[in-house]
Order: sequence, then structure tokens, then C-alpha cells
Amino acid sequence: MYYNRPEFTADHMRNIIKVTGEGSVFAVPDQAKLSLGVITENKDVNTAQKQNNEIMANVIHGLLTMGIKNKDIQTSLYRIEPQYVYENGQQNLKGYQVNHQLQVTVDDVGRTGVVIDTAVSQGANSVSSIQFTVSSPDAFYNRALSLAVNSAQQKAMAISRDLGVTLNRVPAKVTELSKGIHPGPVPFQGAMLSQGSSVPIQTGENEITARIEAEFFYTP
Repeated sequence: MYYNRPEFTADHMRNIIKVTGEGSVFAVPDQAKLSLGVITENKDVNTAQKQNNEIMANVIHGLLTMGIKNKDIQTSLYRIEPQYVYENGQQNLKGYQVNHQLQVTVDDVGRTGVVIDTAVSQGANSVSSIQFTVSSPDAFYNRALSLAVNSAQQKAMAISRDLGVTLNRVPAKVTELSKGIHPGPVPFQGAMLSQGSSVPIQTGENEITARIEAEFFYTP
């Protein structure tokens, strides 16, 4: 964001108060993004792939059956890696690991735990992250931006009172410095899950922040 009032002349540039302003609002997340998947290992790479594909097909079917849309299921990682063991100072091939991870978007955060349980019941054995987000953050950010402008005005007014000058409360220039969305704590990361686990989910709140720099003209 950049706002400038060109009608002021260069003479006014000598009488400027420059301040920063910050504003924050908190929003309850209405969307969750999960990274979950299937990890298989076998001495034969083709067997490891086949096993992984079969389990992942079951996982995806389970997610679709419970109402997750195709567009909200996306492969985020597919990796095949050889696995080695060290014996008597030598590196020997043990087998292969196939790691297939999905990013799943859940529009109803209240179902996040159920989605994880469903995936696990169908064979998923890893959850690498959960991120809670706000699907439409702009409205919250605009409120934070308004608070940031008000914060800058209050600072400029305090400075002008201390200096004994008259402040023009309408800023001559506003520059957006930063925009941030800080999610609440993630319940767990990097978890290896087993069937039958029940996952309690706490969404917390997302902090949405805005930071600006504002210039105000004043008269002595």
C-alpha cells in the first residue's frame, strides 16, 4: 500500500513527523491443511511401489467417501529412496522406501480429527503437519490495517503535543511495511500414526497483523 497527497508543496517537507503503526486482530480458523501419507518399505522396489499405491488408493477413496473434494486432495511428495545398512564397515542395500504424501484441505475444521482418523483407518501411517488457516483473510487484514493507521495517528499526536505543534491528522503518506498471518499452535508434527488412534484437535486462533509507516505534516 502506498498513499501520497501531492498537493503539499516542498516547503512542508521540513515539518514532518514520521511514525510506524501496528495493528493485530485474531481470527478463528475455518480451514485446515493436512499433510498425510503412506510410507512403505520392501526389498523389491516394485513391490514397495505396488503396496504404496494400493494403500494410497484406499486412503484417497476414504477421503472422497467422507466428502473431501478431489480438488482438495493433492500430491505434495512422492519419493523413492534406497535404504542401506552398515555391516562390518560396508554399506549394503537393505531395500527401498516409497513415501507418498498428500496435502488435504478440510473446509470444516471441526472434522479435522475425523479426516485424520479416516485416513489412518485406510492405511495412512504418517502425518507431517497440520496448518489452520482463515480462508478469507482480507477482511481481517483490513481491520488490522485500520488499527495500524490509528496507532500511527496516536503516536504522531503524542509527539506533536510534546513538541507544542499543530498536527494535520490526515497522513500525507502511508506505506505498508508488512503483512503477517501467524497460525495458532499445531497439535503435532511428524507423527507416525497407528490404526485406532483418536486425534483431538485444537485450532487456536490466527493472529493477523499489519504494519505501516506514516508521515504527518505539522505547523509550528
